[in-house]
Amino acid sequence: MKTYKPTTPSRRNMSTVSYRKTLTEDKPVKALTEGFRRGSGRNAFGRITTRHKGGGHKRKLRAVDFKMEKIGIPFTVKTVEYDPNRTAFISMVAYNDGERRYMLFPQGIKVGDKLLIGEDAPQKPGNRLPLSKIQVGTFIYNVEIKPNGGAKLGRSAGNYIELIAKDGGYVDLKMPSSEIRKVPETAWASIGQVSNEEHHLEKLGKAGRSRWKGIRPTVRGTAMNPVDHPHGGGEGRQGRGRRRAISVFGKPTGKGQKSRTPKKYSNHLIVKRRKVGKKK
Repeated sequence: MKTYKPTTPSRRNMSTVSYRKTLTEDKPVKALTEGFRRGSGRNAFGRITTRHKGGGHKRKLRAVDFKMEKIGIPFTVKTVEYDPNRTAFISMVAYNDGERRYMLFPQGIKVGDKLLIGEDAPQKPGNRLPLSKIQVGTFIYNVEIKPNGGAKLGRSAGNYIELIAKDGGYVDLKMPSSEIRKVPETAWASIGQVSNEEHHLEKLGKAGRSRWKGIRPTVRGTAMNPVDHPHGGGEGRQGRGRRRAISVFGKPTGKGQKSRTPKKYSNHLIVKRRKVGKKK
C-alpha cells in the first residue's frame, strides 16, 4: 500500500494501492474499448432504483472476456492494466491465432506467461478447466453458475472460491461470503485467486474521492424526519422504536438480518447459508 505525507487532513488518512509495482500499461487497447452511459441508479423510466449513485468521472468500458470459449488455443499475457469499472486488474492476452482479448488478471502470473483453456490444461494459476477436472481443495475464480453461461462468481479483487467436494454431478463451492453452494460439474472455472488483494485496505481519505467514483452521500435514517424514513423524528436522539432496522422502503436491512427472498430459485442449491452479522 502507498501512504502519503500528511500535508492536509485528508492526505493524513489516505492510502492507495501501489499501481506502479503491478501495472505495465497506462492506456487501454482502443479496439477493445467503447463508450457507455452510466445509469446513475435509474431505470428506463428515469426513476431511481438504486440509491447513492450518480456523478463520477467519465469511464471507458473495457470488453472483458468472461465467456472464454476459445478452448485449446494457448494465449500469452501481454499487459497488466487498470480497469475503472472493477476492483481487480485486467490483462490483455494474445492468442496464438492472433486474436487479442481482455481477461481478469490473477495472482501468481506475470507478463509473458503462457496459459491455456481446456479440459486437459495443467492445473496452474490462470488456466481454465471444467469443475469436474479440478482437484478438491483448489482455489478458483471466474466460476460459471451454468455451463457456457460465462463467469459469474469470484470476480472481485482478491477473491477466491474453494472447491470442497464433488457429488452427483455437482461440486460444492465455499464462497467468499462463507456460503456453501452447489454448481454443475460441467461448468468451467479458472485456477487461482483474483489480483489486487490489497484493495480492501485502501482508504479514500476524503468525501471527494467517493464522488469521483460515482458514490453519492448516504444519510442516516435517524437524522431524517418521520415523513422521509421510518426511523426519523423524535426530540433529540431516539431509538428506532421497532424491533428490526428497516430501510426507507420498510424492508429489513442491516444488523445481520436475513433479506434473501424466501422462494429464491436457487434455494435448492444452497448447502449452507452465509454467516451474517457482527460475529461473521
